[in-house]
Amino acid sequence: MKKRKFAFLGITLLSCSLFGQNPEPPTAPPSTAPTAPPSAPAPAAAPVWSAGGIDFSGFLDGYYSFNTNRPSNAANGQVNDFYNFNDKTDQFNLSAAKLTLNHDPDPVGVHVDLLWGRTNSLIHSASEQSTANYLEQAYISAKPPKAHGTEIDFGQFVTSAGAEVIEAKDDWNYSRSILFAYAIPYYHFGLRTATPVTSTWTAGIQVVNGWNNVVDNNGGVTIGLTSALTKPKFGWALNYYTGPENTDTLKGYRNLIDTTVTLTPSSKLSAYINYDYLQNHSAAVFDVAPAASEHLQGIAFAVHAAATGKSSLTGRFEYFNDNEGFATGTVQNMKEFTGTYEYKWASGLLSRIEYRHDWSDEAVYHKGDSEMVKGQSTLTAAFIAFFGPKR
Repeated sequence: MKKRKFAFLGITLLSCSLFGQNPEPPTAPPSTAPTAPPSAPAPAAAPVWSAGGIDFSGFLDGYYSFNTNRPSNAANGQVNDFYNFNDKTDQFNLSAAKLTLNHDPDPVGVHVDLLWGRTNSLIHSASEQSTANYLEQAYISAKPPKAHGTEIDFGQFVTSAGAEVIEAKDDWNYSRSILFAYAIPYYHFGLRTATPVTSTWTAGIQVVNGWNNVVDNNGGVTIGLTSALTKPKFGWALNYYTGPENTDTLKGYRNLIDTTVTLTPSSKLSAYINYDYLQNHSAAVFDVAPAASEHLQGIAFAVHAAATGKSSLTGRFEYFNDNEGFATGTVQNMKEFTGTYEYKWASGLLSRIEYRHDWSDEAVYHKGDSEMVKGQSTLTAAFIAFFGPKR
């Protein structure tokens, strides 16, 4: 099996190299890092800080959330159930503070994202905090002059999967979807490439330690195949990750198929559809716990409309099926609707007001000190201040 996998990897690398030799490279450097849907309007211009060849950028993201269930600290830590990043409720909270140092590859570059706040504590597990704490990304880039636009990154980088990103300011909604929180990884450590096959299609390969880890837990590698097609009014991203994810064994693979279709019918109206399917094969444990194969899948729809030059409205609906309780710990079907209003106050400052309702066919949401109910509603107000980047 290992020989077939490495043979497939070699053929794919060779194919990307051959295809990349014909077309002219695009003017913008390719990247396998996820971005906000390409139709999303750019944030308001912000001040730029630079020192020599290094560009500095960053943001501060804070919010107040109100949950109608009023979950107590004793019940669940006073959080919005099944949220990530802006989960603390009925209080003010720092979602994230970030500082970025970047030098574009010319032909060698470097990128470092330092991260603090609730977001940092949620993307890193306790075991990873000794190696990756306060780091969202840290990688070296190379863009060889004769590689026809190919970029190679080595280090820690965010995943290519998903329709959203960790930075709320680059998403349409303030809260992230259930899919972002439970179906895909946050980051990887290893090697990734991106090659412009044509002027509108970029393909890439990733060889990484696994999901959300710098130090691997089993000695195996995860392979990622990425594809991004970008047209003026249409975009299609397709990602596939596969590799062993069970601790201390190479038996049992986790497979993820992630795809997002983005539509931009006009300059003021955009939409996306995001679908994820995950299959996790667990290994047998001393014939006591038999091998199993868990599945989950979900789909999200979002529509973004620019009301004025400074304000916009976004609606999102999603359905998430955790039919064996692998991700959430409960066999359930979940749904959520989110409505977000955004206003850009000035250069580098925006605010959002968001209503969200989550519901399930199981009583999984905390209410008060001990009651469990089938739904929760939240109202959130957020302010985000940011600066840069230059490029």
